[in-house]
Amino acid sequence: AMADPSSFASPACCLTRHLHLRCRADFGDLCLRFHSAAFIITLFNWYAICSLPQVLDTRDVQVFKVTVNGQDAQFAFGEKHSFKGTPLEITFPNELRRGQEAIVEISFESSPQSSALQWFTPEQTSGKKHPFLFSQCQATHCRAIFPCQDTPAVKLTYYAEISVPKELVALMSANRDGEAPDPEDSAHKIYRFSQNVPIPCYLFALVVGALESRKIGPRTLVWAEKELVDKSAYEFSEAEAMLKTAEDLAGPYVWGQYDLLVLPPSFPYGGMENPCLTFVTPTLLAGDQSLSNVIAHEISHSWTGNLVTNKTWEHFWLNEGHTVYLERRIGGRLFGEQFRHFQALGGWRELQNTINTLGDKNPVTNLVINLDEVDPDVAYSSVPYEKGFALLFYLEQLLGGPDIFIGFLKAYVQQFAYKSIVTEDWKKFLYSYFKDKVDILDKVDWNSWFHAPGMPPVKPTYDMTLSNACVALSQRWIQAKESDLRSFSSADLKEMSSHQLIEFLALLLLEAPLPLSHVQRMQEVYDFNAINNSEIRFRWLRLCIRSKWEEAIPLALKMATDQGRMKFTRPLFRDLYSFDKSRDLAVKTFLEHRASMHPVTSMLVGKDLKQDQ
Repeated sequence: AMADPSSFASPACCLTRHLHLRCRADFGDLCLRFHSAAFIITLFNWYAICSLPQVLDTRDVQVFKVTVNGQDAQFAFGEKHSFKGTPLEITFPNELRRGQEAIVEISFESSPQSSALQWFTPEQTSGKKHPFLFSQCQATHCRAIFPCQDTPAVKLTYYAEISVPKELVALMSANRDGEAPDPEDSAHKIYRFSQNVPIPCYLFALVVGALESRKIGPRTLVWAEKELVDKSAYEFSEAEAMLKTAEDLAGPYVWGQYDLLVLPPSFPYGGMENPCLTFVTPTLLAGDQSLSNVIAHEISHSWTGNLVTNKTWEHFWLNEGHTVYLERRIGGRLFGEQFRHFQALGGWRELQNTINTLGDKNPVTNLVINLDEVDPDVAYSSVPYEKGFALLFYLEQLLGGPDIFIGFLKAYVQQFAYKSIVTEDWKKFLYSYFKDKVDILDKVDWNSWFHAPGMPPVKPTYDMTLSNACVALSQRWIQAKESDLRSFSSADLKEMSSHQLIEFLALLLLEAPLPLSHVQRMQEVYDFNAINNSEIRFRWLRLCIRSKWEEAIPLALKMATDQGRMKFTRPLFRDLYSFDKSRDLAVKTFLEHRASMHPVTSMLVGKDLKQDQ
């Protein structure tokens, strides 16, 4: 068994198989109170007997009582680790024999400081009337909700009963299983959930708030606060078409329901692939469905990530590289092969941008990383997504094209569904699937792809049809002298889609900063300040700050704090910190907003701005 450097519970002689949760959301004390969490733990086959204490991961969790098969069990906390939390050691009253099951019941509560949860006062929500709560467990925060084997190597089913104030709705990463009044509290009601497909702990999710839903497909509801629900239903109306395309590419969808939930603006990611209920950021609500590739991405995780899972976070590229590959295959089916190549090339440039920021000798830019004493949140970047995708796109071209390669992907999902694997498993299967092409595979520089930092050893081939306009316009601006600025006009953008505008700005961000006069002229002719598409606005404001345009400082600070998607918030704060005219204001603004930010976002922005305690 391979040890997971991010978990104290690994490798274990016993595996959690099922979890039965009863919990009450306490908005007064900002904690989840678990009357009981019953784990069904099985002694794993290759151990004959286990008399060792069982270790579970926890972080800031208060434990009151533990029983094993109904008998009181001794428990003790180990030493607290800076980011892994505190191991909880449970001594079983009797030793377990091979294949034996134990029911371990724990009563405990989460802390108001839990890194997995963000609690909102009514004032922080759209509706302003009711509080709100959501969880984000990936990568290693499930342990900050309940004691668990918090490693993606272990998969379990779960059943949950959540008691919440009766004017609110609770949703989980599971199928909804009814609701009833809470017999112990007439102001509360109990929502029931069951997840019958085994999942790793990081896919456990809970949200509680004044949520409404709209049906947008045979298996899809969109959930949001009332103020956003209709806008969201329009924005994500392609979900069913994307699901059908994904099923065609990767095999049957096994999770039953596919719902979408739009979270408050502080949600730290673009989306989170919680099974049965994808969480998404409201920054996707562009009004024209143009940012729906994030939905295609989260849908794709239903196969790569949620069915076939990385065994440790060191192999995160197996989740993300394959998911980006599927996301772009869906885009290609729906919007054409040229669009797929356009998105793929955009990804290569995003990778260049990330490696420029992190440094091309930085070990976190390896595809397979070493997480010994490294916090997965700190190591997180676009590398597993875009270097992983680039490897698969390169292999697709090497092995005979998209139709041949999708056959491999479908077989790979079938082979490893319901399992957790490492890169070596993937590579062995690739070689066995393409056994007639081993000579081609042997020419791949695997060592550089997997274990070297910086850009990949080979660049795939990209169709440039949709990219050419972006390259041409960005080059005009880069090469323009003061006297050429009159030659630009709003007509330059007439034929360009919002995707191409994003790419135009991304290309400029890869170059040295433009002279201030250029960005001022750009605002004059293109009026980018008036565009609310988050991806365009984010890149435009970075461009302005890098060119030292002081008028953009308040706009950039506003975007960095009005929403908390880390993809936007961290680079905006970093650029504001690098500009001498805005550094002090950036730090001051961060310190003012810190308390209302998501815990992971505030930790990482704090590091970026050298404010970490």
